Amino acid sequence: MDVRRITANPRPARSRRVVAKKRPRGGVDGFVNTVKKIQRREICSKRGRAFRVCDVQERFRNIRLQEEYDSHDPKGHQNTVLPFLKRRSKIIEIVAAHDTIFALAQSGVCVAFSRETNKRICFLNISPDEVIRSLFYNKNNDSLITVSVYAADSFTSLKCRTTRIEYIKRGQPEAGFALFESESLKWPGFVEFDDVNGKVLTFSEQDSIYKVFDLKNYTMLFSISDKNVQEIKISPGIMLLIYNKSSGHVPLKILSIEDGTVLKSFNHLLHRHKKVEFIEQFNEKLLVKQENENLQILDVRNSELIEVNKAEFKTPSAFIFLYEKQLFLTFRNRTVAVWNFKGQLVTSFEDHLLWHPDCNTNILHITSNQDLIVSYCKSGSDDPLTDGNAGSINISNILTGKCLAKVTATNNLPINECNCSNNSSVRCKCNSRRQISSSVTEALEDITALFYDETRNEIYTGNKFGLIHVWSN
Repeated sequence: MDVRRITANPRPARSRRVVAKKRPRGGVDGFVNTVKKIQRREICSKRGRAFRVCDVQERFRNIRLQEEYDSHDPKGHQNTVLPFLKRRSKIIEIVAAHDTIFALAQSGVCVAFSRETNKRICFLNISPDEVIRSLFYNKNNDSLITVSVYAADSFTSLKCRTTRIEYIKRGQPEAGFALFESESLKWPGFVEFDDVNGKVLTFSEQDSIYKVFDLKNYTMLFSISDKNVQEIKISPGIMLLIYNKSSGHVPLKILSIEDGTVLKSFNHLLHRHKKVEFIEQFNEKLLVKQENENLQILDVRNSELIEVNKAEFKTPSAFIFLYEKQLFLTFRNRTVAVWNFKGQLVTSFEDHLLWHPDCNTNILHITSNQDLIVSYCKSGSDDPLTDGNAGSINISNILTGKCLAKVTATNNLPINECNCSNNSSVRCKCNSRRQISSSVTEALEDITALFYDETRNEIYTGNKFGLIHVWSN
């Protein structure tokens, strides 16, 4: 349910530009009939919402700080020739799959840890001058894709590599192979991974060609060669091509993401001298917002238009679309809101002020059922242990906005307190656990990345010191 675009920035060691938006899976009614509808997965008893709320609260009730991993190797990794790869830096991305945690530091170092042994497995940087920019777990073939730049070409070109998880677990990251070698992904080129449709979109500025590949086997499906295309948005089953703005309108095309067939071409009228703040596509709905104008929600099937007053809908810094619920989240000024496609505000979240103002989607997680959001928030002023420096990990219901559970310094037991029973038949594992240098309060300070592993019911967080913390019950 993720679309992740990585651009080729000329200064990767200092800056990282990744635009991430959660997107749905499925098809578009009236456009792509071959895409099967996804059946909603039942996650709890039919006894009603009260049972579900209690179940969620119980699931997170005893979440505690259990483990600590360090992405920094004071000896330095391999025979690296880049000094900044040897420095401690903050965690910017966490991915987990099959009891393995992958942590990417801002310096460009990526490390794999085992939840089975609680030890570092290996570094994923296989070249001395490799700077990894982003990670993508490809569930289609159970592999991890790394996107890197190299000192050899002054960090100007993106290079992709895929490695099966089983090889990484054996400590063999070099067993992978390169992807899209024929593509010139220099700035402002990019690669975009879409696990919604199981596709990869690349753009080569050198020849102004967009190409779509299959995520299962990385074969090219089709290409788009048109210098007038300003942007491409991916939605379930389709791609929206946004062309350069003409006088009073913007030309648009909707293509099948399977074969590039043009499904619809049309123009959307615009105010001539107003800046376009965003154009977004979700199934048959087109969202258009111009500066100081109302939000427009257009149904491209029947041209029905809904306008939302600009005073009610402020331009957000990010969107997350929810396919199961036919809703979308907006992020603005540390707050989250839920809207439907009638332009109505569905939910405002309680006790949910995000810690970071830039709404980095790497510090929040939405469950596969799209019913919960796990995020790093400002802790309440009534928490005497935080002193304003530590945040909290909040678990909230997306439909109601209610905070169902919270990980704070006050509701976590001290690290050295044994949770085991006094019953002699129960084997105590506390003494065999790795030493954790951080206190709970310290672990809740300056969190820069967050991931929730639904299979293990564990939350993984990374901080500015390059440490990864495991929160589990």
